[in-house]
Amino acid sequence: MHESQDRKIIHIDADCFFAAVEIRENPKLVGRPVAVGGSPERRGVIATCNYEARQFGVHSAMASAKALQLCPGLIILKPRMSLYQQVSQQLRMIFFEYTDRVEPLSLDEAYLDVSLSQLCRGSATLIAQAIRQKVWEREQLTVSAGVAPNKFLAKIASDWQKPDGLFVISPEQINDFILKLPVAKLPGVGKVTAKKMHQLGVTSCEDLQQVSTAKLKQYFGVFGERLYLLARGIDQRPVQPLRRRKSLSVEHTFSQDLPDLDAVQQSMPSLYEALCKRLERSLDEGYEMNKRFVKLKFSDFTQTTYEERWLAHDTSQLSVVAFQSLAEYAFKRGEGKAVRLIGIGVGLRDRSQDCGEQLVLF
Repeated sequence: MHESQDRKIIHIDADCFFAAVEIRENPKLVGRPVAVGGSPERRGVIATCNYEARQFGVHSAMASAKALQLCPGLIILKPRMSLYQQVSQQLRMIFFEYTDRVEPLSLDEAYLDVSLSQLCRGSATLIAQAIRQKVWEREQLTVSAGVAPNKFLAKIASDWQKPDGLFVISPEQINDFILKLPVAKLPGVGKVTAKKMHQLGVTSCEDLQQVSTAKLKQYFGVFGERLYLLARGIDQRPVQPLRRRKSLSVEHTFSQDLPDLDAVQQSMPSLYEALCKRLERSLDEGYEMNKRFVKLKFSDFTQTTYEERWLAHDTSQLSVVAFQSLAEYAFKRGEGKAVRLIGIGVGLRDRSQDCGEQLVLF
């Protein structure tokens, strides 16, 4: 018996969201390969692209210059985040028409818990169909939806018939579905973990079910326990309408690699200024800082992060000099390699959690 079979979870994922919004705004782009991302001359990367571009092998996180090599006719548009945020808000307003339990994951995807909804005869499938129809009618955008008894399976399902698809995994179908599912589809299983599993002769969840919890812990540590549950289609995580930010950062990719530590240090003041502007609002929203960190990506695309924590909320811990010091440690890890990207940021803690137990009482 699987847990939470009475739950009805929908995962909504907007298809090629940024690119789709741009094409909607400019119908002349319909049918042409379109991507949204940074300039190839400034070493930008692709944020997203439509399916016409994907046919050439273009994908998100690919260097824009390489994308143009694969698809010479590719139209790369500069991101317009304020527009995408506005459209995303419109999508969420539609979601809220069906349930107040909406957990946004990003601008283009969200979980909805419709377990208690009486709309559409209480059918999660009919609700998902209605949402997809309403998004198209109001926003001229397509979204894919997955319906399942938990978040893990709903997210897998939304990707099953993309684009503009709807896929349902009912409680009765979980066993048959999960047995055939490749382990590479499990959340948290990247290329390295998948390769390790393949070396153990594990390629599907059916294979994974044959491995004991003890052995999974031996090979994959704490993650082994979660693998044991996922291989059986079990995910007890609730849909959380109020997600709180755990960190805030800014980063910059340089048009030319920074050759040495001195160049890295000189870039810190402008990054620090940008970070402080973003922090002003977040600290007003009930957060406090509990660590600072620096991320460096080197010319060979390897990267490292160095962080320092502090116990109490103390803004004096935040300064250009402090970040320069962290950058020095991080740069040493690169053993002299040139730097193509720098990110700096802080860890955030929700102050409201201090009185969490009292909130329950009252």
